[in-house]
Amino acid sequence: MKICDNKRTIDTYMEQPIIKKRVVGVDISLEYTTYAIVDVRGDIVAQERFSTQDYPDINQFIAVLCDRIIDLVEQNGGYESIRSVGVSAPSSNFATGCMENSPNMPWKGIIPIAAMMRDRLGLAVALANNATVIALGEHAFGCAHGMRDFVVITLGSGMGSCLFSNGMVHKGLDGYAGEIGHTCVVINGRECGCGNKGCLESYTAAKGIVLTAKEVLAETDKPSLMRDAEKLTPKTIAEFCKQGDELAIEVYRRTGEMLGIGLANYASIINPEAFILTGGISKAGQWLLEPAKEAFERHVFHNTRGKVKLLVSDLESRDILGASVLAWEVREYSLFK
Repeated sequence: MKICDNKRTIDTYMEQPIIKKRVVGVDISLEYTTYAIVDVRGDIVAQERFSTQDYPDINQFIAVLCDRIIDLVEQNGGYESIRSVGVSAPSSNFATGCMENSPNMPWKGIIPIAAMMRDRLGLAVALANNATVIALGEHAFGCAHGMRDFVVITLGSGMGSCLFSNGMVHKGLDGYAGEIGHTCVVINGRECGCGNKGCLESYTAAKGIVLTAKEVLAETDKPSLMRDAEKLTPKTIAEFCKQGDELAIEVYRRTGEMLGIGLANYASIINPEAFILTGGISKAGQWLLEPAKEAFERHVFHNTRGKVKLLVSDLESRDILGASVLAWEVREYSLFK
């Protein structure tokens, strides 16, 4: 009897499902698409990337991405080790699994990226916009760890945000919550990629900063390093700020002021503990942050003044790590069971 019981115990043990301890995280940006295998501790096992702009046809892009993921997985433990896939992409909706009418990406319309990848990979795929994914990464591994009410702001080719409320992502009715970049800050202002005018993004994202630089240069004949730059970018303008260029500093002063006003409006409505800035433009440092903080405190609701932190993320690989968190949260599915 004892032997039989032991045998049943062994058989039961042998029938236990295999717990998969790795996921794939994918970050699709305007310039590059990065994909990586991430384990349960948040350690990146293997990572590669390729140029997004090399594939203007979405079907070809998805085919190449999935083939590259399969190759990476097979070289690092095989399919049996992978639970699911999380994808970060601009203008993407977690509720539908689609990239929807992106103003900046080369593919237009509504694109069912999650379904397209699931069909090719045979694994569960979750998709969300980059702000949501970064917020998940910051909450799990970054400076938002332990916070329950905060906002991640992404500043790059576009501007987006993700709101954590009471410890959870607030998605809104249809998954569009957090589009701070497409709130109006100037009546009949600059035309935005979304089709509206005066959007905050048209002043604080990459194209908007370059346009501000051109406006500043046109207003005066003062000398500036920007006049001789082969190509003006937010990064080069920030470098000129460090060299004491008066007009470059004015560009980021105006950008920071617009950012501060937008965040003050946001904070007055939702009362967060912190705003966490991410993306390449957030690296402009004091030239952006100081005017943003000044404008924020000047315009925010008086009972909130002095209570909201304005932080810059220092989490490396935040998009990939956030995508891995997203992957762990999706219900497991596999064609290979």
